[in-house]
Amino acid sequence: MTGKLPENIAYFARALRIAGLRVGPGAVVEAVEALADGALGEREDMYWALHAIFVKRHEDSVVYDQAFRLFWRRRNLIEKIMAQMSPVSPGADSAPQKEEAGALRVAEAFAPPRREEDAPVELTELTAQLTVSDREMLKSRDFAQMSAAEIARAKRLVASLSLPDDLVATRRFRPAHRGARIDPRRTFRQSLRGGGGAIDLAFRERAQIHPPIVALVDISGSMAEYSRIFLHFLHAVTEKRRRVHSFVFGTRLTNITRSLRARDPDEALALAGKAAPDWEGGTRISTALHTFNRVWSRRVLGGGAIVLLFTDGLERHLDGELAFEMDRLHRSCRQLIWLNPLLRFEQFEARASGIRTMLPHVDSFRPIHNLAAMADLCAALAPSDNRASDPRLWLKKAG
Repeated sequence: MTGKLPENIAYFARALRIAGLRVGPGAVVEAVEALADGALGEREDMYWALHAIFVKRHEDSVVYDQAFRLFWRRRNLIEKIMAQMSPVSPGADSAPQKEEAGALRVAEAFAPPRREEDAPVELTELTAQLTVSDREMLKSRDFAQMSAAEIARAKRLVASLSLPDDLVATRRFRPAHRGARIDPRRTFRQSLRGGGGAIDLAFRERAQIHPPIVALVDISGSMAEYSRIFLHFLHAVTEKRRRVHSFVFGTRLTNITRSLRARDPDEALALAGKAAPDWEGGTRISTALHTFNRVWSRRVLGGGAIVLLFTDGLERHLDGELAFEMDRLHRSCRQLIWLNPLLRFEQFEARASGIRTMLPHVDSFRPIHNLAAMADLCAALAPSDNRASDPRLWLKKAG
């Protein structure tokens, strides 16, 4: 192939690697060979050809889309990026716009590298820990607007979140040194061992266990940037507790519990992505809940389970079954917590039909868009007063 196209493809691949995609030299060679014959005449053909080569994970599609539109949009890209980085006063009619998901990572990937002679020299001692101000800023930053480095630090902070000691009593008993409940069987056995001359009382108490955690995660296109981080949270919870069951749904329900038990979090998410073919597709909440209630409910909701429903509630195919399935799920668990990233907007109101249908059947309605909200979720797993997250408050505001 002649011309500048091979160099542009190599530069584009290098930018994708900086943005967080797993792009190696073999993928660059394959991309050059795919475009060598010139059979791809339209822009869309080139988009999907490079997408098939460079995108290895479902969650990387958003970053690839941003990078492709920015890189192949027009000529003289570097000069125009340099011009955009210069300080220019905004016009009177300019209004702040919400950044798209993955835009910051792509902008950092295409930024010109900083020369070493221009960098200031500081004689400071390096540390691997974040400062207090860095932690506070990272906790309040939206997951969808994080850079690649911030996402890596956020994953480490997610793994360090501590869960509450939310033990619940079961119907089974276990031996105890003392207490108010006598264990007759152990008492008689101990007396027979000594010949029956003396009776030493044995006691028992109710066994306490951590309640199971069941997560139903929406992986549709509107939830992709948040579901990826939330799956990292579920992977950390799975390592700390045994009874954690994870399901993902878009147009169908998929059990990824075994996938998240892999030791490496990236390997666990890769296995989960392969198991769920409907990643970043449509949303059918009612169908997914019906499958869960019919197939999995009795298997995983025993022992006072806590259900984490992770979705925005924007059901496309709304019918009367959604309220029935939500009510059935609510009656089958000890606590149903709805985690909705749309609560990050201060102007959010529960006016959508799907959200209003689901709200009466949940115990808690919480945001899940940053690390601070995730830490609040850990605290909410313990028995406490959750008046601030009462779903009835949102129904009154929208009513």
